[in-house]
Amino acid sequence: MENWRSYQKVILPDIPGLHKIETYEREGGYEMLRKVLTDSKWGPKEVINEVKAANIRGRGGAGFNAGLKWSFMPPKQEGVPRYLACNGDESEPGTIKDRRIFEYNPHLFIEGALIACYAMEMDAAYVYIRGEYADWIDMMQRAIDEAYSKGYIGKNIMGTGHNIEMYVHKGAGAYICGEETSLMESLEGKRPYPRSKPPFPAQYGLWGKPTTINNIETLACVPLVMRHGADWFKNTGAANHPGPVLYGISGHVNRPGVYEYPTGMLITDLIYKVAGGIRNGKKLKAVVPGGSSVPILTAEQIEGITMDADSLRTVGTFMGTGGMCVLDEDTDIVKFLLRIAEFYDHESCGQCTPCREGTGWFVKVLRSIYEGRGEMKDLDLLLELCDTMEGRTVCALADAAAWPVRNTIQRFRADFEAKIARSGVYSVA
Repeated sequence: MENWRSYQKVILPDIPGLHKIETYEREGGYEMLRKVLTDSKWGPKEVINEVKAANIRGRGGAGFNAGLKWSFMPPKQEGVPRYLACNGDESEPGTIKDRRIFEYNPHLFIEGALIACYAMEMDAAYVYIRGEYADWIDMMQRAIDEAYSKGYIGKNIMGTGHNIEMYVHKGAGAYICGEETSLMESLEGKRPYPRSKPPFPAQYGLWGKPTTINNIETLACVPLVMRHGADWFKNTGAANHPGPVLYGISGHVNRPGVYEYPTGMLITDLIYKVAGGIRNGKKLKAVVPGGSSVPILTAEQIEGITMDADSLRTVGTFMGTGGMCVLDEDTDIVKFLLRIAEFYDHESCGQCTPCREGTGWFVKVLRSIYEGRGEMKDLDLLLELCDTMEGRTVCALADAAAWPVRNTIQRFRADFEAKIARSGVYSVA
């Protein structure tokens, strides 16, 4: 991605006051919604096909083609409501992107959600935002109220006969609600236990009705595809994982923040050129490329690796949410992993035994190592526990807890062994 310096931002452009509907309209906002609602060229199927051709890979972590996901919705049945759930839970450590959309360009997301509702013939969209985002919930509600006042949401939108409602739902601070079926349970007012699949949300979603769940940033890309075309989107960034993306860069860098660039950026460019390098002149030790659940990379592994699914797969990790956590040479990797394990132990819903018990054992064993009571055999115990948990639960939280443990131990085993050696416990039995 040699031309990244000349990239012009489209999700978070530098336009003062873009969060206000008048500014957004002045910049061409809601024109694509008007076009799909009034131009016979853009029937629901045609919109879905355009989004599918663009290959907007879900920005919430799974990386699934959004248009293909839309196509799974069954044919519309008279009298049967259909829903869009917009996932703004954003509770994974290191993930800090969606709140920038809420704050700086909420109407881009709203327009994308409304186009999605039209394409899938939906009656309402529910915007699920984590409860800790109190200010951003207020910002989003103001933006939705503005759109209602202008006739872009509600009954008979822009006089076209289409009716779409939109609601903000405040979460209660549970990481598990980022999982799509837990999100639906929470929206229904129930404890957010993940559902077993099948049935999938498209067949049995909110209140038993057909539902699609999309990430906020994913939906914000929809008006851009409709405005510029699928080919424009496909030709931006990496070939098989295209488009603009919001990189949330945190940790030991000089300029942490959220940066918009195309996919396919070199990790080294993001760290040293975009985020200003490692703070205090330190050396790089590790990078978690896409939120706390994705496998960690050593400083040596990131050389030549770009932020897209294909490149990251070659070093055994994922794009995730694009939330990069950068760790310098002074980082205590054992302590870092313990903090991650404590998070997943706290956030497990407790429905599945492997996750409920396994996350707790991760914490107990890692804390023992960190506090100087560990043994070498504990490392093999942790790796065996990963195998016991992964792929054996209703949702992927157990996997999200196991991946950091397995990969951090495998890639930084010397750090763990040194910590155990200093404890004076040498048992290997």
